[in-house]
Amino acid sequence: MPDTPAAPDPASAKVAIVVGGGSGIGRACVREFAANGYRVVAMSPSGRARELAESLGGAGVDGSNTDPEALRAVVDLAISRFGRIDVVINSSGHAARGPILELTDDEWLTGMDLYLMNVVRMARLATPHLVAAGGGAIVNVSTAGALEPSAAFPVSATLRAALASFTKLYATQYGPQGVRMNNVLPGLTKDDPSAVPAEWTEGIPLRRAQSTAELARVIRFLATEESAYITGQNLRADGGETRSI
Repeated sequence: MPDTPAAPDPASAKVAIVVGGGSGIGRACVREFAANGYRVVAMSPSGRARELAESLGGAGVDGSNTDPEALRAVVDLAISRFGRIDVVINSSGHAARGPILELTDDEWLTGMDLYLMNVVRMARLATPHLVAAGGGAIVNVSTAGALEPSAAFPVSATLRAALASFTKLYATQYGPQGVRMNNVLPGLTKDDPSAVPAEWTEGIPLRRAQSTAELARVIRFLATEESAYITGQNLRADGGETRSI
């Protein structure tokens, strides 16, 4: 069946930017926000985010979250097409993996672009528009490994721990202007959780993977007035797998 989003009033509909909306969690966010009345402007290198957003009444840009000009283009498109920005979702792909001392400088620097600088750059571009809209929210898709690092994902764990600090600093500075920033920390998340082997979920108290659609609802919660008093936080959505307090 074709996607059938709610039909927002063009004069009053809120606008959400989804960076990394071509697959997985980001793609689920494009659908979730469009289905709840947002105009969505999405970006991915593959073009799939743009195609999906356009099919749902939104717009899109083809580009990488590591490219400052592509980030500027998606912000400019949101303003020129819809006149405002209320929400920004930052999602990203995977960086290099391997033993920490065998990773090259370039692999670490690519991870910094993917996991930290993408958020910093997007915040620079979008924050004035969020303030102009009377407030808004930025939600960053991080990982449960940010606060309980795994040797399997060293670049992600390291740089997303830095993202947690940036988020605290941003929330403190822009909270008085009504702009919030939070991170969501997913565990095992798949488009189709039923396809996940049972042995992969033995260490998860809920004994299952999370669907991307399920996580997209958590992200929408963090982006809306339902969570108006939550900012600067790292919200775990990992089925209880994280052991640290």
